[in-house]
Amino acid sequence: MTSGQPLPLHREPTLTIAQVVERTGLSHDTLRYYEKAGLIERVGRTTGNQRRYEAADLAWLEFLLRLRETGMSIADMQRFALLRSRGDATVPDRLVMLREHRAELAERIRALRRNAAALDDKIDHYERLLGQPEPGEPT
Repeated sequence: MTSGQPLPLHREPTLTIAQVVERTGLSHDTLRYYEKAGLIERVGRTTGNQRRYEAADLAWLEFLLRLRETGMSIADMQRFALLRSRGDATVPDRLVMLREHRAELAERIRALRRNAAALDDKIDHYERLLGQPEPGEPT
């Protein structure tokens, strides 16, 4: 991530906030919130003070979206981002966090599968009821 300083002209192409919004589906406000909440480090700026996102920023945002979509709390995402910002010495702690989150996700997936099976059973039941002739009708 960048340090919030204006980007030198020789760097790889960067993305505007509008381009990141389009690619991630996040709103402008959410991107700003993620920055203020410490989920993403200060994004580089142009000399006109416009945010410019690098490829690494986008990759990190995509990972944050996966964490969010799999149910990780903002507080845990902030903790993970803080650990990440502290460098490789925190890799063991980050690994523990991801393993715990993956175990919780696996349990939620198992619960969803049980719930889907119960719904399938009820759907089958109602389909059988609809498929049966009314009492007194020929079969």
